[in-house]
Amino acid sequence: MAAEVPLEIGLSAVIVAAGDDGPMVLAIPSAMPGGDALPFGPFDPVGHRTFELGLRGWVLAQTGFSLDYVEQLYTFGDRGRDLPIARQSVDGTDSRVLSVGYLALTREAAAPDVAFDAVWRDWYVYFPWEDHREGRPGVIEDVIRPGLLDWASGEAERLARIEAAFPALPGHWADERVLDRYELLYEAGLVQERRRDTGGESGMGDAPSGTGAPMASDHRRILATAVSRLRGKLRYRPIVFDLMPETFTLSDLQRTVEGLLGLTLHKQNFRRALEKLGFVEGTGELVSTTRGRPAELFRYRPDAPGARARLGLSTPVLRGEG
Repeated sequence: MAAEVPLEIGLSAVIVAAGDDGPMVLAIPSAMPGGDALPFGPFDPVGHRTFELGLRGWVLAQTGFSLDYVEQLYTFGDRGRDLPIARQSVDGTDSRVLSVGYLALTREAAAPDVAFDAVWRDWYVYFPWEDHREGRPGVIEDVIRPGLLDWASGEAERLARIEAAFPALPGHWADERVLDRYELLYEAGLVQERRRDTGGESGMGDAPSGTGAPMASDHRRILATAVSRLRGKLRYRPIVFDLMPETFTLSDLQRTVEGLLGLTLHKQNFRRALEKLGFVEGTGELVSTTRGRPAELFRYRPDAPGARARLGLSTPVLRGEG
């Protein structure tokens, strides 16, 4: 008879900021074995009035950050599927965790107080196959597709999933399918979490190199869900402005959108779409740029017709991306 494993409700936060070179996520390197962790903690049904208040308390205690707006991502409690098993040690007891993930955005990747063991990480450290800003990542053709095709063994269903997630032809990349891609790599044993979950810590080194830094428990799956959510929301809500400072150049705005999508956008078409939607307005103030030509600062217009209609940004990708 199998031993009973206690069931807990875990609360995890994906806190995202726009860095100079791309999106950043707040991580805790030593919170749990197996890799970086998201800010997390168990829900206390006695001490926490709501899940969200419990989450805010854990984030403040572990990182020193007071969250503003947060939204619930998903409740991770799959059973009978070949997905990461969420486990954490609480008071020395190994427990199965029903994970409730949240997403929070901040306008500045402010350095955490030295009293807290928290750091900002480029989220492409965990998903190197998702960053196509400099072209299709070599890891897809060198490591991922060969590994997946070997795993598929010619099975039609598996081959179809591979082509949907990691298409062979340029221009067919679906940027919002981040979670689908991670789950496929997990199922095929191409990420370290799968080796850890099925073979113990000693098996972690067996996964091929180049498939991203592992994370504790099921935190990379939670992060993949957040990346998928953000990429999708860009197209139907002006959510990117929650990551921008009060004033910004149009180039800064485009770089932020490109960083979130992992794609390069067509500059003229992107700016035409901005003008048509009326999301931004010029301030008349100029700032120096690295190219030597001053650029005008803009601000977000929350009263724009597109904002009231909850429209997102047009993301005109350069031809052949993906």
